Amino acid sequence: MSDLAWVPQSCTLPTEEQPLRVAEWEALFSERLTSLLRPEPLRLRLNLAGGPGVAARVLDLVARESGCCSFFTFTTTPGEDSIGLDVAVDPAHEAVLDSLAARTAGASR
Repeated sequence: MSDLAWVPQSCTLPTEEQPLRVAEWEALFSERLTSLLRPEPLRLRLNLAGGPGVAARVLDLVARESGCCSFFTFTTTPGEDSIGLDVAVDPAHEAVLDSLAARTAGASR
C-alpha cells in the first residue's frame, strides 16, 4: 500500500504522515482481516479477528482517521471473537472507497 495517489486531497493529514497511517491500516488488515464485503456501493464491511488489544487498536485508528478524513463514517461492532468495521462514504468519495476496498483485499493476501 505504498502508493498514496488514491488518498483524496480532502484528507487533512500532513503529507509526510500519510505513509505511516497507511502502514498502520495495512498492518491491521494483513494481521486481522477475515472477510471483506461490499454490501452497498457506499459501504464496505470488514470483519477483523479479535484478540488482546485489537478493539482498542481499531478504535484508535478509527478516531485518528475520522479526524483527518471527515468524509469517512466508521461503525465498529465488537463481537465475541471478532470486530466488525463498517466504512461508509458520501457519493463524492465512492472512488476512495473503491480504492480502499481494493487495497484492503490486497493487504490481506
